[in-house]
Amino acid sequence: MSRKVAVLGARGRMGSATCDALNAAPDLTLVASIGSDGSIAEAVHAGADTVVDFTTPDAVMGNVRDALAAGLHVVVGTSGFDETRVTTVRSYVDEATDLGVLIAPNFALGAVLLMRFAREAAPLFESVEIVELHHPDKLDAPSGTATHTAEVIGASRAAANCEAMPDATSRALDGARGASVAGVPVHSVRLRGLIAHEEVLMGNAGELLTIRHDSLDRQAFMPGVLLAVRRVAHRPGVTVGLEDLLDL
Repeated sequence: MSRKVAVLGARGRMGSATCDALNAAPDLTLVASIGSDGSIAEAVHAGADTVVDFTTPDAVMGNVRDALAAGLHVVVGTSGFDETRVTTVRSYVDEATDLGVLIAPNFALGAVLLMRFAREAAPLFESVEIVELHHPDKLDAPSGTATHTAEVIGASRAAANCEAMPDATSRALDGARGASVAGVPVHSVRLRGLIAHEEVLMGNAGELLTIRHDSLDRQAFMPGVLLAVRRVAHRPGVTVGLEDLLDL
């Protein structure tokens, strides 16, 4: 079945790239390109059955709620989703159990693999830290990708009963050790010329493992966006991340 898709935030860089990718996909139909100040009503009027949201953290929760109320599946690429927001979206879906919402911290397939590899490797190392690097127009820090990576690492280490990571720091300027997410230090860089980059650094005595992913063009995200659009209707409820869609 061909999906009829509306894109919210279609004037932005990710939204615009998504519109181009949908137009090039023979099995998907872009029926509405809606700005960040638009509404779900425009998607409904255009006959959409699926909405892709690349708006802002302030707008996305209302968009998801309204889309589900209108009977639309939702793919979310907007940043700013923590566990509280995911729980809220689950409460929206409870009232529309045949609909699917997919929230992706990152649509790049390489980034999904980075998170998977980091989750598996982290319990084997004494120390783990994350450095994420993005363009200076990004609104949130740490990034959603880095936050999700830290959360899966933290959960993996907790399940393996790992000891707390060593850190003898007793004096530091505010922020010098980064933000602690699930017990994992996360450091954010904002620099002109960057797009989206992440390093997971893992250390034991005498060895260092670095897993790094670089998105050099927004086209890197498009295969993941299209995969999410194609599969979201087959996954009722809330799905976080693309890993389950890749059958890893």
